[in-house]
Amino acid sequence: LRDTRAELRDNRDMAENKTQPTDADVQAFLNAATPARRREDGLALAELFREVTSTDPVMWGPSIVGYGTYRYVSRANPRTRGDWPKTGFAPRKSALSLYGLKDLPEGAALLPELGRYTEGAGCVYVRTLDDVDLDVLRRLIAIAWARDDEAEPAGESSAAQ
Repeated sequence: LRDTRAELRDNRDMAENKTQPTDADVQAFLNAATPARRREDGLALAELFREVTSTDPVMWGPSIVGYGTYRYVSRANPRTRGDWPKTGFAPRKSALSLYGLKDLPEGAALLPELGRYTEGAGCVYVRTLDDVDLDVLRRLIAIAWARDDEAEPAGESSAAQ
């Protein structure tokens, strides 16, 4: 019984991200975004991300349009790891959420040149695309797109997952 409890605890501690890729239709999601301005910006972002990444988007959970995948290891708890889009966005009602732009040092250094934005814990919020320099955004997307999987903590291997 003790081994079972330890195994359950280890499985809980090694929790994967709850937001996973889905088969949902990205175009239908973007066409349904509200308000109209958010829909227009979402469709424009889809074109911009496609231009930079040369890949088709995938819905992650119900509201994130993601491009590519990388394996992450949480800095706060190295036992927490999972897959996440290299970059992406979500056209939310209050703002556009942009993912992956500030995760790497090169992106964080370039971010102040983007224009008007605010930062969340894991994303950048933009009210409209008119508030940002699209050339800087392209560069930030390219930086995020180039990221590799994060290294396993010393002494662990992917087989231990």
